[in-house]
Amino acid sequence: MGRPLAAIRELQESFLPATGTAIAVEPLQLGIVTPVLAFVTPAVAELVLFFVVLIFFLAAQMDFRRYMVSFFSTRDAKLRFIRITNDVEQNLASYVLVVTVINFCLGATVAFGAWMFGFPSPVLFGLLAMALNYIPYLGAACMTAVLFAIGLVSFSSLTYALAPPAAFVALATIEGQFITPTILGHRLTLNPLVVLLALAFWSWLWGPMGTFLAVPLTIMGLVALHHLFPPDESRLPM
Repeated sequence: MGRPLAAIRELQESFLPATGTAIAVEPLQLGIVTPVLAFVTPAVAELVLFFVVLIFFLAAQMDFRRYMVSFFSTRDAKLRFIRITNDVEQNLASYVLVVTVINFCLGATVAFGAWMFGFPSPVLFGLLAMALNYIPYLGAACMTAVLFAIGLVSFSSLTYALAPPAAFVALATIEGQFITPTILGHRLTLNPLVVLLALAFWSWLWGPMGTFLAVPLTIMGLVALHHLFPPDESRLPM
């Protein structure tokens, strides 16, 4: 917004005295900053609260597990609960590790591409692509919209403006449809409809942090269902 604000400031200096310029420009700047702060502040507060709770939970993880096991009366129920928790930890650890490595490679590729296209601060675009890629489908759509908007401002031709988002869509398609499913394997492959419903529900319930946690929570639920209702037991008789 530097150029529009500078143009408005020059126009006001031409027609208004020096005493009235600051009074006229400051409300405009505050009007731009206030909505941004109103959107960012709750997200930052949720992020800090999430990590604080996560640290305390990890510190008391074993005590919490023993406390939960004590609620079950039979030995089979206790063993099933322990199997579920161990399987959830294993699946989540594999998912987070693999997705983080893939997202880092994607962010590095996007940063290099932004530098090749001549975008300002290419590292910022790489970090944004890495963070948004933790959100399936919606993250790639948001990144495409950002690249298209920056392209419209940076390039004079619509064709050049469409090149960066088109390249990112191709890269995200290869990553989402081939690379990630191949590395994760069929065990952690999620139904797209289930992912979209989980994103909608947890985003409505917990806001931005719920959006980031939608897929891990879905994995936890699917692992628990797999143990409670094994595939062999759920088959209908022929």
